[in-house]
Amino acid sequence: MRPTIMLAHYPDLPVFDDADLDRLASVGHLLDRDPVHEWDEPRARELLAEAQVIVAHWGCRPIDVGLLDHAPKLGLIAYAAGTVKGVVEPEVLDRVRVTSGADANAEPVAEYTLAMILLANKGVLRPDVTPWNTGQGASRIGNWDKTVGIIGASLIGRRVLDLLRPFAGLHPVVYDPFLSADDAAALGAELVGLDELCERSDVVSLHAPNLPSTRHMIAEPQFARMRTGTTFINTARGALVDHDALVDHLDRLHAVLDVTDPEPLPEDHPLRTSPNVRLTPHIAGSLGTELHRLVDYAVDEIRRWSAGEPGRNTITRDALPRLA
Repeated sequence: MRPTIMLAHYPDLPVFDDADLDRLASVGHLLDRDPVHEWDEPRARELLAEAQVIVAHWGCRPIDVGLLDHAPKLGLIAYAAGTVKGVVEPEVLDRVRVTSGADANAEPVAEYTLAMILLANKGVLRPDVTPWNTGQGASRIGNWDKTVGIIGASLIGRRVLDLLRPFAGLHPVVYDPFLSADDAAALGAELVGLDELCERSDVVSLHAPNLPSTRHMIAEPQFARMRTGTTFINTARGALVDHDALVDHLDRLHAVLDVTDPEPLPEDHPLRTSPNVRLTPHIAGSLGTELHRLVDYAVDEIRRWSAGEPGRNTITRDALPRLA
């Protein structure tokens, strides 16, 4: 079966190039090479009436059961990006298959995290380190005999642990309330409590989901337990961190923040000017050439659905509340 396919994302966002569109067209009939953005547009309604597959990306408007009434043939929503939370309403999952490229998007985030871990341990991110002066605490510079703390055994957290395996001098510890000691060991890490992780780690990297229960999960008590010189990395969500508490400890801690709350930060925010902070503009996830991998996953999901095979990363109602 070659299903009919429509696209839904920001109209001016160059997420699919011609080669990507050709790959999508190789597994189905692409109804229109231009995306829809607003569901109530006449063109969108015409495409919805014929589409069996929606390939969605950043900027896709929320999809609810009311929209499904205008898409009688729809059987698959292939989200070619990370989390579908806020894009697909839970009730939709009862009526059509919804897949996500979150596992593909986890790869560049994990790679970014690994790079920052290695650079942090090497002292590259410290303002007092130069080729002629390794600064205070030079005896602790290096990627040997170091503890790396991973908060959250999510897709990204697990991939970071996997990428750490070749580094014999790095000892990973992990905190996740839903992880067993045996599961942690299988991931190559030691399971510890959050307080112990903060106390022992030379680098702490946050990979927990953004839930009401995880808001400000890293705050004054956690930062106070981190040793002087510890580097804190956040590629998860800014709301998980109490930034005021972090600012209070920047005289002795270092931070790498790819996400903040709000995002972007106000121009006069102290995190922008602290020499112990490295801010990046939410670039850890897929960008540039990495977007092609998301298309590969969407193409595979369409092929699987057309062949009556299980999805590669099908989202369930039970899993939706726990997604990042």
